[in-house]
Amino acid sequence: MAKLLMIQGTSSNCGKSLLVTALCRIAKQRGIKVAPFKAQNMSLQSFVTEDGGEIALAQAIQAEAAGIVPLIHMNPILLKPAGQQGTQVVVHGKLYKTLKLNDFYWEKKKLWDAVKISLDYLTKEYELLIIEGAGSPAEINLIENDIVNMAVADYLKAPVLIVGDIDRGGVFASIYGTVKLLEEYDHLIKGFIINKFRGYIDILSPGIKKLEEMIKKPCVGVIPYIHETGIADEDGISLRLSNSFILKSDAAVKIVVLKLRYISNFSDFEPLRFEPDVELVYSLRKEDLINADIIIIPGSKNTFEDLTLLKQLKIDEILKELAKNKVEIIRICGGFQMLGEKLIDPYMVESSFFDLCMTEGRCHKEINGIGLLPVKTVFYPDKITTQVEGYLCSEPLIKITGYEIHKGISYGPMRLFKIKRKSTGQILFDGIVCENVWGTYIHGLFENDSLRRWLINRHRIKKGLNPIEYTFSWKKLKESFLDSISEIVEKHINMDKIWEIAGI
Repeated sequence: MAKLLMIQGTSSNCGKSLLVTALCRIAKQRGIKVAPFKAQNMSLQSFVTEDGGEIALAQAIQAEAAGIVPLIHMNPILLKPAGQQGTQVVVHGKLYKTLKLNDFYWEKKKLWDAVKISLDYLTKEYELLIIEGAGSPAEINLIENDIVNMAVADYLKAPVLIVGDIDRGGVFASIYGTVKLLEEYDHLIKGFIINKFRGYIDILSPGIKKLEEMIKKPCVGVIPYIHETGIADEDGISLRLSNSFILKSDAAVKIVVLKLRYISNFSDFEPLRFEPDVELVYSLRKEDLINADIIIIPGSKNTFEDLTLLKQLKIDEILKELAKNKVEIIRICGGFQMLGEKLIDPYMVESSFFDLCMTEGRCHKEINGIGLLPVKTVFYPDKITTQVEGYLCSEPLIKITGYEIHKGISYGPMRLFKIKRKSTGQILFDGIVCENVWGTYIHGLFENDSLRRWLINRHRIKKGLNPIEYTFSWKKLKESFLDSISEIVEKHINMDKIWEIAGI
């Protein structure tokens, strides 16, 4: 049976995911067969496993840090907020149902059973299981229905470390309060870690010593604030989306990604952010759009609502004008559907709870698209989730890999990519191109180095600049970030104490 270590936190975004990622890499480097686990994750950043299952991207990155293939058991329950429809629930990689908040209480037993199945599998297959909690375990109004924090620790009798975020303030109070509100599980809590520290450790040390005395738990590390992790955020509350990171205003090519209300899988665009000649902006401002070389409409968890938002803001009209002016417009997944002629929803997959489509008490089953591509999309209850590989039809030497996650099927002259769906072996064409406007269902396209540079170089040449054939390998860059964060974490926590707590 696997040795165990669980990382819980005083809040969301306190560093649980990053710490689990780093510990997985450190354990791998020590030669330990390690796997990550998170019982339930709420995120619009998802990943498709080799067998076609959908899990949270964070657990896929953690598996990569551990040097193993991502599995559905590493995240048995994925929650994907879908606006007025409720929350889409993915269980063991497949769509289970869409639930309203109150419905989760009735589903607890079935979801908990799924968690236990995955835990039982992973603890038999690996030497060490590093488990991530969700949000705060001390939400005492929710503990009765918990299936992701102390319920998991108690089921496995796993030792727990509590992580606190000092950057948001009140770290001593938050750690103290968390431990005291979990007195029933005090025997499982073995220590705490302070994350995102800026300043001199000598100033912090008296507070750490006092807190250790008060809660009778040791501090096993103080991790500094890491400005660039290279790891995509789990949700839309992100520095990437707020544009508060440093912009490269002198970059040769400006790319604007539409900041949709229900944007999903915006990790698609991370590789573009690191290109030296690209300025990447998330925006709905007209000023940004009219100055862009490339505009990307990303995926959406609620295509109908985001399309209606674009129409309300008159962005559809701006896009039509910019298309006439030869601005390159790219659509991925939900964005691909929006730029077509019509979106049809006979099974009420997208529009069943969409009040903006209501007329005289009757829910519309279709909505007009922006009309920049000759394509119609029909939504079906079943979701397509698969990894793909193939090539760009106009440039067969440009090979691509990626993945599909969508319910709608689009009908039109598909000839942009020729692909193979790995989960089924099916060979087909994907995507449509009409001069400077093109769309595809394939996520992860810009992780392909040759395609990414092909796209950017076309705009360099258009501006009279020489193309740059190669800048970096995205795969190697990701590995360097994983190594970097693991080095920082290993340097600033007591790894001997970590291994002792885990029983290694």
